[in-house]
Amino acid sequence: MPFPPEITQRLRSTPEQMAAAWVGGSPPKAEPVVVVPYDPRWPRMFDEQAAAIRRALAGRTITIEHVGSTAVPGLAAKPIIDIDLIVADSADEPAYVPHLERAGFRLVLREPSWHRHRMLTRTDPAVNLHVFGPDAPEHIRHLIFRDWLRTHPGDRNLYESAKRDLAAKTVADPADYNLAKNPIIDEIYGRAFDHAAH
Repeated sequence: MPFPPEITQRLRSTPEQMAAAWVGGSPPKAEPVVVVPYDPRWPRMFDEQAAAIRRALAGRTITIEHVGSTAVPGLAAKPIIDIDLIVADSADEPAYVPHLERAGFRLVLREPSWHRHRMLTRTDPAVNLHVFGPDAPEHIRHLIFRDWLRTHPGDRNLYESAKRDLAAKTVADPADYNLAKNPIIDEIYGRAFDHAAH
């Protein structure tokens, strides 16, 4: 069954929107991208962080998913655990941000025009916590991409090779790394979406 257009058409923030999205007014200093071999401890690290988030937000209806490359067994990745947190309303920051801050997270990014996305981080262990509301298209895409790579080793290997190559090419300007990945990500999404349509 084909996915609807809001899933298959990726929405990207403009440079101006991104510049205004950083809490505090400017992005953190970009560090060189380091892609490391898959670490079998990553699922346990996600479980520990998910448990901490559930404790911090006790009594609230939430969904927590391990996404990104560390969620794909066998895939090399930056050693940062990416987590999607689904809350009733991501724009209602007082309902969750103070609780997460007490648990060691820090709000760093606010993107009202990009699926009302918020991002909080922590450093030990390194975590990017992405907050969306229910049915946010980008969260659904995260799950599609993760599950496709988990079940299609050819694309997993292709993505890993591209990431290693791009990390080397963007070493002088690490901020370009995520932008440089877009073509290969779009290519893999194309296969996943085409498969779902047939």
